Amino acid sequence: MPNSSTTVVTPPEADGASLSHGLKQRHLSMIALGGVIGAGLFVGSGAGIAAAGPSIVVAYALSGLLVMLVMRMLGEMSAAYPSSGSFSAHAERAFGPWAGFTAGWSFWVLLCTAVGLEGIGAAKIVTGWLPGTPEWAWVALFMVVFCGANLAAVKNFGEFEFWFAALKVGAITLFLVLGVLAIAGVLPGTDTPGAGHLTDFLPNGGEGLVVGLLASVFAYGGLETVTIAAAESEDPVRGVASAVRTAMWRIALFYIGSMAVIVTLVPWDSPEVVAKGPYVAALDRLGIPGAGQLMNVVVLVALLSAMNANIYGSSRIAYSLVRRGQGPKALARVSGGVPRAAVLTSCVFGFACVLLSYWRPDDVFPWLLNMIGAVILVVWIFIAVSQLRLRRRLEREAPERPVVRMWAFPWLTWAALAGMATVFVLMAREPGTRVQLYSTGGMTLFLALAGYLRQRARART
Repeated sequence: MPNSSTTVVTPPEADGASLSHGLKQRHLSMIALGGVIGAGLFVGSGAGIAAAGPSIVVAYALSGLLVMLVMRMLGEMSAAYPSSGSFSAHAERAFGPWAGFTAGWSFWVLLCTAVGLEGIGAAKIVTGWLPGTPEWAWVALFMVVFCGANLAAVKNFGEFEFWFAALKVGAITLFLVLGVLAIAGVLPGTDTPGAGHLTDFLPNGGEGLVVGLLASVFAYGGLETVTIAAAESEDPVRGVASAVRTAMWRIALFYIGSMAVIVTLVPWDSPEVVAKGPYVAALDRLGIPGAGQLMNVVVLVALLSAMNANIYGSSRIAYSLVRRGQGPKALARVSGGVPRAAVLTSCVFGFACVLLSYWRPDDVFPWLLNMIGAVILVVWIFIAVSQLRLRRRLEREAPERPVVRMWAFPWLTWAALAGMATVFVLMAREPGTRVQLYSTGGMTLFLALAGYLRQRARART
């Protein structure tokens, strides 16, 4: 393998030269704020609560700490090297083209598949309101709307995400305010639950906490989008720095805070937590009229927001990879400041996943889901090891360049890597996640080998 110091990486300013800079600071700020409130928080947290009980707060705190460290590392590199390729470009700069190829294309598969999954989830909510209408038609409609928005101009993506994020932030802030008032006993018509629901803190022992921890880790996926979007903003360095510096309080408030409110208001073993969702169950306990439908609207917005963001993120990752010679040249075509071929390809792949869920629900579709199950952890590892190498290089060559610096380097970077290794071990121990770990490992090894052979072939020519 060629020495990484000889690897040629497209300079960040050239990497985005053909893209527009249509994202304003208000777009980037709200993407950073709302991006932390993902569909996984509203949809997936119920299963974690049912497994871990009140200790789900500890699970979200531990995984949140890991995510904060990852975001700090990614922010350091993205502020120093703004690029639409984000961590993929950083991995290539640190270790060579094979690393960028592996990290980038595995994340592209994850995002495109997630587009289909989010479309299916959103369609299920709408068909609940309009029974008899076909799910696939709603997915197709959502896909057309967001594909069209992403094809038109990057500011359209920014506007959609601005208002989606504003609604999500407003909804979860209102939920937290009502919950705290109810816990304090000052919300009219409600009695304070006290600490009665918290006495059995570890109802299923350590195994329950492990299940909750694994569920919480994957609920944080999607935070990387802001570093991808920063390359198309008016001031990439300032945008990334601001987003990363506020990540800590956003994670603590929205994730850990809401979990604490829910398990205080609602018994952890209430069937409603899984059947209706934890937020609906908590609002029902407060006797708020129409709480279920209100939260369904919020969940729908969260799903559509994630769908829009993943179409954007996947298209930019693909564009950056191809600009660096890591894929079909046709995907690098830019028109009106938008990589439209990459947008269309990502949307087609996402809708193909939707069709597979109907045509091959028992074999191909589950295999695809398992294959992407641990990709986010693979990406986080690439971020950590790239930061270890690039930080030392920056200190030698351009010590003034890091605007955002990783805390207690390199000790916290190594601590984050140890945390990721622990999550891998826990996944291998759990039957429900073991197959995801092995499937993702197989895809990662295949991409790494393909990237390495491609790198060797290009070196010979």
